[in-house]
Amino acid sequence: MDSLSSPRKRQGHGVKRGACSESGRKNGSGGGGESRQQLTKVLLNVNIQNSFGAVQVVMSAGNTVGELTKAAIGIYVKEKRRPLLGSSDPECYELHYSQFSLESLKAEEKLMELGSRNFFLCPKPGCAVNSSYSSEPRIVAKSPFISTKFTNFLL
Repeated sequence: MDSLSSPRKRQGHGVKRGACSESGRKNGSGGGGESRQQLTKVLLNVNIQNSFGAVQVVMSAGNTVGELTKAAIGIYVKEKRRPLLGSSDPECYELHYSQFSLESLKAEEKLMELGSRNFFLCPKPGCAVNSSYSSEPRIVAKSPFISTKFTNFLL
């Protein structure tokens, strides 16, 4: 008789424990999937045109694209990365999803609405940021011996 009563006690005890854990999940104290925690900070990678490696920025998900641009440029200048930026004004730069994306992101967009954590920062076309980005044509030195340019083709 004792052998029959002990399994029933174990089963009854197991049911109570399961019911208790289910009620804990419904209340949110059990760490179940129903209660979602909000992200407080996100790690974002910003590649700056002509630089090596991404600038890593930790920001709140509620911040805007303009704030991310300002923070990325600030970190780039603070770390003294090369090549040096011609201007540290965030208004002279645009943020894109990638270097192949033609459309820039709006400065007032929230980071949590973008759906990406990797971005590309490049200078605006109308802003003179660096001498290498200028639209002036380069002057090429002309050689007085034009035939020397063609001698490589003859060999």
